[in-house]
Amino acid sequence: MKNLLLTILMVFFVWGNTSAQTFEISGKVVNSENEVIPFANILLLSSIDSTFVQGTSAGDDGFFKLEEVTPDLYLLQASYIGRGSKPLALDIRQNVKLGALIIPTAIESLDEVFVTARRPVVQRLADRLVFQVENTIVSQGSSWDILKGTPGVIINQEELQIRGQNATVYLNDRKVQLSGQEIRDLLEGLSGVNIKSVEVIPNPPARYEAESGPILNIVTSKNIVPGYKGSFNGSYTQSIFPKYSVGTSQYFKTEKLNLFANYTYNPRKDNLREQKGINFFDTDNSINSIWSTEEEGISRSDAHNINTSIDYDFDDYNAINITSNMIFNNNQERNRAIFTSIANSANQIDSTFTTSNTYNEDNTNLAFDFSYVHKLKKPGATLTLNTHYTRFEEESQQNILSNYSDSEGEFLRSFGFQTDALQDIDILTGQLDFASPLGNASIQSGIKYSNVDSQSNIDFSNFLGADDSVNEGLSDDFLYDEEIFAAYLSFVKSWEKFSMKLGVRGEYTNAEGTSLTLGETNNQDFFEPFPSVYFLYTLSDKHSFAFDYGRKVARPRYNDLNPFRYFSNENDFFEGNPSLVPNFSNNFNINYTLNSEYFFDFYYRDNGNFISRNLIFQDNEAQVLRESRQNVLASTSYGLDFTVSKSIANPWFLYAYMSIFHEDETFLAIESGNQEFTNEVNGFFVYLANYLTLSEDGTFSGEVTFSHMSNYLFGSYIQDPYTNLTLGLRKSLWDNKAVISITAEDLLGDVNSVLSSRYLNQDNFYFVQPETQFVRIGFTYNFGNFRLEDNQRGIDKKERDRLSKED
Repeated sequence: MKNLLLTILMVFFVWGNTSAQTFEISGKVVNSENEVIPFANILLLSSIDSTFVQGTSAGDDGFFKLEEVTPDLYLLQASYIGRGSKPLALDIRQNVKLGALIIPTAIESLDEVFVTARRPVVQRLADRLVFQVENTIVSQGSSWDILKGTPGVIINQEELQIRGQNATVYLNDRKVQLSGQEIRDLLEGLSGVNIKSVEVIPNPPARYEAESGPILNIVTSKNIVPGYKGSFNGSYTQSIFPKYSVGTSQYFKTEKLNLFANYTYNPRKDNLREQKGINFFDTDNSINSIWSTEEEGISRSDAHNINTSIDYDFDDYNAINITSNMIFNNNQERNRAIFTSIANSANQIDSTFTTSNTYNEDNTNLAFDFSYVHKLKKPGATLTLNTHYTRFEEESQQNILSNYSDSEGEFLRSFGFQTDALQDIDILTGQLDFASPLGNASIQSGIKYSNVDSQSNIDFSNFLGADDSVNEGLSDDFLYDEEIFAAYLSFVKSWEKFSMKLGVRGEYTNAEGTSLTLGETNNQDFFEPFPSVYFLYTLSDKHSFAFDYGRKVARPRYNDLNPFRYFSNENDFFEGNPSLVPNFSNNFNINYTLNSEYFFDFYYRDNGNFISRNLIFQDNEAQVLRESRQNVLASTSYGLDFTVSKSIANPWFLYAYMSIFHEDETFLAIESGNQEFTNEVNGFFVYLANYLTLSEDGTFSGEVTFSHMSNYLFGSYIQDPYTNLTLGLRKSLWDNKAVISITAEDLLGDVNSVLSSRYLNQDNFYFVQPETQFVRIGFTYNFGNFRLEDNQRGIDKKERDRLSKED
């Protein structure tokens, strides 16, 4: 099988020498005295809306070359230290050699091109939605703020979701191997001015892993003018407990070298508050015991996040990139006091118990990425090599002590224990990609190898008293090893009004998970194809239609297979399921776009026997609550999404996202005689974002966002509705050297919602109340040559009017 995949790939590597429909623009940059201007900034802009298409910088001799320019109408301009040449209109149908672009010597004589904050742009491509935010009011917050306002993205229970599925975050087309909270910490420390666009990919094409699910690909900007710039940023948040974060970003570029480094320090102290309730039943389904739990606690963390990126261009054909992401989060603490009252069927207190749960954790997450890009002699053809390594280490200790009392408060007994856990994970991947034009079409193919090696250990000790649900026999070692071999091929072709993208990916999986204590081994050994199809039909400038289909896989995570038990108290725990198997899903989407402002999306997804991670079962006999994993028997999702991206008035830009959806899961109710039960919900979601320019010079801006989610499905739970109202203001100071912002979240106090599980002989709920209400003040100071331009521009209305008068 491996030889077959390699053979197929090599066929495509040597396929074709047909010329590509791309051209070159070359020339030089001089001043009014015909003196060469080295390292000038060269911008190729769309003639329609003056948005950035491509950019480069001139050499020390003033000469420049733009390659792989597709036929179209453009504006070409050179700029240097606040001065710009007159925009030159070009109709590219062949290679173009210009004379000179002249940047006037006297600043007073310039009709300068002003870079201004422009409105965000939503662009529909065949396989994704692109949210272009660079140089817009949206980019003035953090990268996390941008994701929250990205079309089609919902944040629910602290998870980034697209159409009911958790999204995988990519950074510059590279998967971010971080947990949900680590991703949030990373993006909150990365200024939005570094972001060029966010790509929303509900149904990823063949190039991406078949297991990725929906993808959010964050594309960052790169300086195209040599020089140095940097920034310091900090924020202070007032909630139940005050919090702060500080960070710095540094950029440096020469003709060949581009360096970026970002550091964030984010110590936190958070309030923990939770309520739970359980009605336990007799065999005749009458209530025999009512449990009510109140939890209060404090968590502390001390995270350091370091990100670096190095780009080096050896010549016009060879370049490398080295990136790293390092998170050090040691001395984490969670101290919780849990009070539980136990009442009879008449709601009279029988007994109570109080649990002290202390948890300490150290973890380190180190990720390193290397890429090499080689441009082949055939224009537009590239060969890319990428390798990635992640090392994750976690060490934790938990101490639980419960004291039981009768209805009069008299002490009855104590029970306690300690757990010590270790986990080491190594992830290694290697990928080789080939892309080439093929006439007026293009092909892309590649191979990938990935390996995951995980070793986990948990020890139960220091028992005080005895309990049926906890004993030393729960101590275990769990080993997991996974290898995936993949190859893919995609073909893209465009006509005047129609474009098509076809792809197929094949993946061979060999994985083994072993519990040494249980003596159980879970083996996965299979090969599966994953086809994908995308069609886009542009009827006119105002109307376009799209259809796509993709098949995906979801493999059990090693933590899902791990049979370890993690306790809140001795009557409430989570455990993995070593019997889980992979599941396969089929995704269908139909899209309609009106005037590039109104987007309609209908989706249907057969989730198959997907792995549900929110199944809670109460054992009415033993009176314990267990959270587990299970391959459901069936699941479907479908819905209609509507997105508006539109300027309402000159200072007001509106983004609105509305979704009507259906979700269902059919699972085995293992504490209800293994009956089949279908949990389902019909709901809707509304998100309105209003971006306002509050001053004539554009230095003062604001945003008001509103979101509302109706009932939502989480495994065996139904989530109650929630509403969020957020207000934000931003002001640029000292000629844009500094930005100060203030944000108020959850103004209505209605973000947190109750999750309830009521079916058959099950009746329980929980209500988690994190610190969602807060006011945050942020400050960023730019230094060095902070006016270094990034790789996307906008021309203000005055300049566009001047261009139109000259035509």
